Amino acid sequence: MIYLKSEEEIELLRISNQLVAKTLAELAKHITPGISTLELDRIADEFIRDHGAVPSFLDYNGYPNSICTSVNEQIVHGIPSDKVFLKEGDIISIDCGAYINGFHGDSAYTFCVGEVDQQIVNLLKTTKESLYKGIEQAQEGHRTGDIGYAVQSYCEQRGYSVVREMVGHGLGREIHEAPEVPNYGRKGNGVMLKYGMVICIEPMINMGTRHIVFERDGWTTRTLDRKPSAHFEHAVAIRQGKADILSSFEYIEQVLGERAI
Repeated sequence: MIYLKSEEEIELLRISNQLVAKTLAELAKHITPGISTLELDRIADEFIRDHGAVPSFLDYNGYPNSICTSVNEQIVHGIPSDKVFLKEGDIISIDCGAYINGFHGDSAYTFCVGEVDQQIVNLLKTTKESLYKGIEQAQEGHRTGDIGYAVQSYCEQRGYSVVREMVGHGLGREIHEAPEVPNYGRKGNGVMLKYGMVICIEPMINMGTRHIVFERDGWTTRTLDRKPSAHFEHAVAIRQGKADILSSFEYIEQVLGERAI
């Protein structure tokens, strides 16, 4: 079932997603060599609760933490740990959700830890750019395949590969709603986008092969060849013409300044 949101519901979703954006920006202040991913989880959990919300991911289908922290070759759903400390040259994707006023926010950003190899930085830039290419297609009358094609073609033309097993999704009173929003596809195929739909578009792009491995913890996914992977995510409301982006990277960019991707 696909739920079309009213204008009032979209504004409540904007509040949830702006809180997620501010949480990611708070984390950006602390992403430095030597910090553990579990400490980042603690910071995010405290920030979300201090703003009157609860973490969307905690206990979701048994997930044990408040954010997902995926380092280097990990694609998504990495579990924060007091044994994983960030090192100079790492990248870390942080996926975050917050629930307030009956609605969820959901967004992700891949951060550099200190100085990162330029080839890896290029992967991050391309993945982020592909997100906005997908968002350009997120308008009434288009289809999910138009979004997927835009992301896939942009990344593959630059020599990267697109993860197939995990996809974007609808967002609302549940953290994951219909429809699925793949990062690959054909123009004119897939679910028709209608005014009032709210979806998360989240390219997961690999430097090497698109094939992945599910780790034994039941959550973490990584690239088969252990080459780096990047992940960026926005929540958008479908309108006539240009999509309405409910989440934001602006707060992150204010923190990072010239270091922003």
